[in-house]
Amino acid sequence: MAQASKLIAASHNFSRIHATSSLNPQPRPSISLPQSSIKPTKSITSNLFPFHPIKAYNNNIPTNFNNTSIKNKTILPNFSASAKPIEKVDEEEESEPNTWIEAVFPEKLRPYAYLVRLDKPIGTWLFGWPCMWSLALTANPGSLPDAKMLAFFFFVSFLSRNIACTINDYFDKDFDAMVARTKRRPIASGAITGFQALLFLGIQVLATYGLLFPVNELSRLLWVSSLPLIFTYPLMKRITYWPQAHLGLTANWGALYSWAAVKGSLDPAIVFPLLAAAFFWTLEVDTIYAHQDKEDDVKAGVKSTALLFGDSTKLWTSAFGLAAVGLYLLAGFNSNIGWPFYLLMIAASGQIAWQIWAVDLSDPADCARKFLSNKWFGGIVFSAILLGRLVS
Repeated sequence: MAQASKLIAASHNFSRIHATSSLNPQPRPSISLPQSSIKPTKSITSNLFPFHPIKAYNNNIPTNFNNTSIKNKTILPNFSASAKPIEKVDEEEESEPNTWIEAVFPEKLRPYAYLVRLDKPIGTWLFGWPCMWSLALTANPGSLPDAKMLAFFFFVSFLSRNIACTINDYFDKDFDAMVARTKRRPIASGAITGFQALLFLGIQVLATYGLLFPVNELSRLLWVSSLPLIFTYPLMKRITYWPQAHLGLTANWGALYSWAAVKGSLDPAIVFPLLAAAFFWTLEVDTIYAHQDKEDDVKAGVKSTALLFGDSTKLWTSAFGLAAVGLYLLAGFNSNIGWPFYLLMIAASGQIAWQIWAVDLSDPADCARKFLSNKWFGGIVFSAILLGRLVS
């Protein structure tokens, strides 16, 4: 028995001296190593991600070793319940996600793909839906719109949105560098120079204008008239709290030039209510979107309706939503559309009401989710017009 007690005591002493994890909080013995034998660690991630740095996952790992850091910090990973998993770093510490762009594009072209947000197609949908709505309204009663025209103007919308992203990031490169969500964009991070961005912009404008030559002159001129709106949109946040209103015209101008491509002229009773409806829809959508960056926008000194409305945002966006739905109904009524349009617009109204009242404006991730849901709102409105035309 005496010998067993001695063994147990020795075991307890051994565990006190050789604790190796947060499961046993006893202090470790200090270790002194020669200064010359310790070399600073060198990150390899800067070579792998030239414009999206990744930070170390464990702040307990010293980047410059010395005797003091060895004595006061463990160089083993912390496996306690409060430790941060390797794959779940903070948002501000994350690099750009590894998207399909990395697999498809050569390394030199990837920054340009990220510049025009190829990995984030929601902007193309927001530029494209007004064109699709307008083209659907041009269809004859009992008929569907021309599928080739739908595909053509969706591609024009894609190119127009790419132009908008390029000029936006060129003007906003200094602001983007101060905002957590945008600081890794290619121009802000230095992956693309300002001259390269402008050269790329010129190529896009010329290519899109050339693509429009098969359509009539009015449609081409209306597309060209959208360029001043696109080029000046990034400047609006510097001078007004209503940049979202400017975007409401910029993103929805396609309702005019797509209609003109089919009809050769504009029907004000249909096209202008449709444009106004899309305008108020964009005000609602982009105000929610702007709540993602409101704290960074204050620091950067830029303006938005999110900052203007503050706690009254849901009341304002509700008013915008009501105006949008009313104007969609007016455009449909003036075009003598069939009853399925009105039935499906009830569903569209429900979707827009849900996103306004369900959104948590203090949660950037939830604001982003509600913003992304608008591709479905656009799809419901498009379906309403298609079915309404078929039975009109």
